[in-house]
Formats: sequence, structure tokens, C-alpha cells
Amino acid sequence: MKRLSPRDLRRMMERLGVSAKPLPVVEAVFKLQDRELVVKNPTVTLLDFQGQKILQVVGESLEERASTAPSVEAEKPSIPEEDVSLVASQAGVSLEEAREALAETGGDLAQAILLLASKRR
Repeated sequence: MKRLSPRDLRRMMERLGVSAKPLPVVEAVFKLQDRELVVKNPTVTLLDFQGQKILQVVGESLEERASTAPSVEAEKPSIPEEDVSLVASQAGVSLEEAREALAETGGDLAQAILLLASKRR
């Protein structure tokens, strides 16, 4: 296979509609559910290909550390009591059952009523 010079590569990328732009990044942090991956002194390039944006990260070192973000389980939505009573009255169930259904559906009233109605059949 023929080796491409940087100039030929740049021309080919232009013909394909690919643009590459370096970004001045000092540190790249990837937040996972249970930890963070930190790339020190990264070289980050933003590639724009037919409207799609792609970030390419190349770094000197990779460091893992525990996540500092609160867990998803701790962020339960607060459900107003009027929503609980509305779902309970519409579905014909107790307030506790309505509260559980609202928690399960993320506070969506219609989904909670449908869920409770389907359980009663």
C-alpha cells in the first residue's frame, strides 16, 4: 500500500468532507458510573465528518480515581403528595401503592396510572 504524505492525506480528508481541528486541552476526564478516567496532557482533535463530531484523545498517562459525583440512586425525584393522591384516586389504589408506582415511573403520572391499571387485571 502506498504511503500518504501529510499533504495528500489533508487533501483526501478535504475531498471526503472531514475537517480536523486541534483543541487546547489540559486534562481530559471521562466519568464512568463508579470511577473517573483522567488523561494527563492529552492531545485532543475534533473531527467533523458529515455533521458528526468525533473527539480523538491521545495522552501521556491514564489515571483512575474514584468518582466524585453522587450516585444515581441518591437522586430520587421528589414526588408531590397531590400527584400521589391523584394517581391513587384514578387507579383506585392506596397512597403507598401510588407512591411506589410514581417512583418506578420517575414521577410520570400517566405511566404510573397505566402501570397500576395493568397490575390490577
